Amino acid sequence: MPDLLEILFGWFSSVDPNALILAFSAIGAGLAMIAGIGPGIGQGFAAGKAAEAMGKNPEHGGRPATLVMLLGAAVAETSGIFSLVVAIIMLFANPLLSKGGIVLVLAASALGAGLAMIAGIGPGIGQGYAAGKAAEAVGKRPKLQSQVVRTMLLGQAVAQTTGIYALIIALLLLFVSL
Repeated sequence: MPDLLEILFGWFSSVDPNALILAFSAIGAGLAMIAGIGPGIGQGFAAGKAAEAMGKNPEHGGRPATLVMLLGAAVAETSGIFSLVVAIIMLFANPLLSKGGIVLVLAASALGAGLAMIAGIGPGIGQGYAAGKAAEAVGKRPKLQSQVVRTMLLGQAVAQTTGIYALIIALLLLFVSL
């Protein structure tokens, strides 16, 4: 009776190792970009809250709320940028190709790096939510803009930590010798 591992992974021996690593890297890069969902949702929420603030207080709250929304939305995009960087590394400067080692482990590292970046969904949504609430608050009370922005940025910095953790794990999977 054939060995189960041979059945599942026997075809690896007939595949060019670099091609296998590149294939898993392409899948990992695609998976990494799933993290763009978070910033999209978060930024949409922030834009909606800024528009709502403009509608409620067009004379005094619209412009400050828009500025807060833009600043907050820019911060919310960072997890998407992290994912983009990891995806570009895997597609165009893949360090796994130059490593010797077990091809399956290297391919799984590429896939794992992409999967790790999915964690960027959370910070994107959270930071966008903070930006939206800040835009809403500034729309109601424009004179408090500097205090609201300070509080928003502090909260967004804390919310970004999981995105940074994901980036660190993805980079470790790509660059540390296994």
